Amino acid sequence: MDIDLNIEWVKVQLMVRKKFDEILDIQSILFIIGLQELGMNYQEFKKEQKLDIMHIGVCTVLLPFGYYKKIGLDNEGWPHFKNIKKISNTMVGEEQELLMKRAIIKYFDL
Repeated sequence: MDIDLNIEWVKVQLMVRKKFDEILDIQSILFIIGLQELGMNYQEFKKEQKLDIMHIGVCTVLLPFGYYKKIGLDNEGWPHFKNIKKISNTMVGEEQELLMKRAIIKYFDL
């Protein structure tokens, strides 16, 4: 990971830690972004709902990178997305993690 990206990622972690009093991993941050996009506070969710909320977070942060397009809201106000561009099959592990970190940093505009 390049130094600038690492510095920006640490800023995200510090911002999240300040708000939630702990350092969260990428999945937890994506879950929080999904909740924010839904305009919801944390509550008890079923496993499937948690995955859906995390998916909303993933789609939201990848919008500016052209991977998804928001197509609207359902009757319950949950956003739906269309996959526009596939993440390359050759992008695995650390490369995917770096993409998500860049996307989260951009989401928080740091």
